[in-house]
Amino acid sequence: MHKIYYQPEGIWVGDIMPYGEDGTFYLYHQRDTRNPGPFGEPFGWSLATTKDFVNYKDFGESLERGGDEDVDQYIYAGTVFKAGDKYHALYTGCNRDKVHARLMKQVLLHATSDDAVKWEKNIAETVLPPQEGYDDRNWRDPFVLWDDENQEYMLILGTRTGEDKALMTGRLVKFTSKDLEHWEFQGDWWNPGLYTMFEMPDLFRIGDWWYLVFSEYSDGNKTRYRMSRSINGPWITPADDAFDGRAYYAARTASDGERRVLFGWVPTRDAGGDPSSYLWGGTFMPLEIVQRADGTLGTKLPDSMVPAFGEGKAVEPFELSCASGKAEKVLSADAGSTYLLDADIELSGDAAGFSVKLAEDAEAGLGYEFRANLREGKLEFTAAPQYPWFAVNTMGLERPLFFKGEGTHHLRLVVDDDIATVFVDDVALNARFCAKKGQGVSLTVTDGTLTCANATIASL
Repeated sequence: MHKIYYQPEGIWVGDIMPYGEDGTFYLYHQRDTRNPGPFGEPFGWSLATTKDFVNYKDFGESLERGGDEDVDQYIYAGTVFKAGDKYHALYTGCNRDKVHARLMKQVLLHATSDDAVKWEKNIAETVLPPQEGYDDRNWRDPFVLWDDENQEYMLILGTRTGEDKALMTGRLVKFTSKDLEHWEFQGDWWNPGLYTMFEMPDLFRIGDWWYLVFSEYSDGNKTRYRMSRSINGPWITPADDAFDGRAYYAARTASDGERRVLFGWVPTRDAGGDPSSYLWGGTFMPLEIVQRADGTLGTKLPDSMVPAFGEGKAVEPFELSCASGKAEKVLSADAGSTYLLDADIELSGDAAGFSVKLAEDAEAGLGYEFRANLREGKLEFTAAPQYPWFAVNTMGLERPLFFKGEGTHHLRLVVDDDIATVFVDDVALNARFCAKKGQGVSLTVTDGTLTCANATIASL
């Protein structure tokens, strides 16, 4: 049972449509019952609100789904925004069975609200159907914002062309409107030829930079971003264009006026556990966005979550060294099932790497490991050891790590039941693990020296 990340009992969190206002975040989200499996039962948008990502107020289903014969049998992803005194939701309606049978299409629908809780749907008035030449089975996840320069609303959504879903025809298309009632189709907005489909597009500005966030499931199956000086591009690809690895998906952002936060979910594993593939939906985990000096983006754990762990127990400073091979220091043999580890580390210039081990049988040294391989420039999650091969399906559970060994680096590890999140400075990686060996946590160094100071472990 998760104590810090959000997953109501008996449900799995799907795509989140976040909205922020006056210090409060509204999480409109899909709730899957796994009956009998992912997408087993139709859903609308449920609502939970939070100020601190620790305490949530649950409103149940806020934007209700339609009936089994309706175009919005399932309410897929969309966007929530405020115009004047009204809240607006533009969302994807999908009658799954009829769309698969080519009897219906995915369409964009509109709803309004006075309080952001109860919604009135305007299905007959505002429907943006797939345009000619686009795949009407893949026309979804609209995002709306106000384009101040052109004094109009701008809507982008993910779609593709052609019947073959394996072709790299995924693209974002654009609509514009002056009044939120009459929309003009502007055609392809971004068509890079990189993916089969785009999901959950998001567009926002920080300082002089515009950022385009999106998710794709045909390359790394992750949430990525691009950056530009203009709202319409051209879009620059940063050296590391993702926020996380495979175990974090469909993330969109929202700002409460102070923070901009990513709202993505950590997927669950199939019935086979660690060696299995991931399933759609899981547990919500927030990542607060950090803008670096060069305009690229990193992330951190929202500061408001840290006090929930309570006062940490200090770990005495130490030095760990091994000229050829790996040395390990157990920080706690029993850190519990939910805890926060913070530490400042320094490495010798010749060090090959370091790691933090978790869910470990400290005596046997068996568990899981976030490993920083400095020679290959990557941060990865794996079993320790990966035996019998492969104990954990690690495909996609890695990030580039442009790590300079000189100086002090901050290491943060959050463990919440079967989810672990590591931060090396502002680089995050999530993972879910299924076969805990214990509750120990350790640090290691390979072919070099690691110095650890200011380490604390705070357990819930």
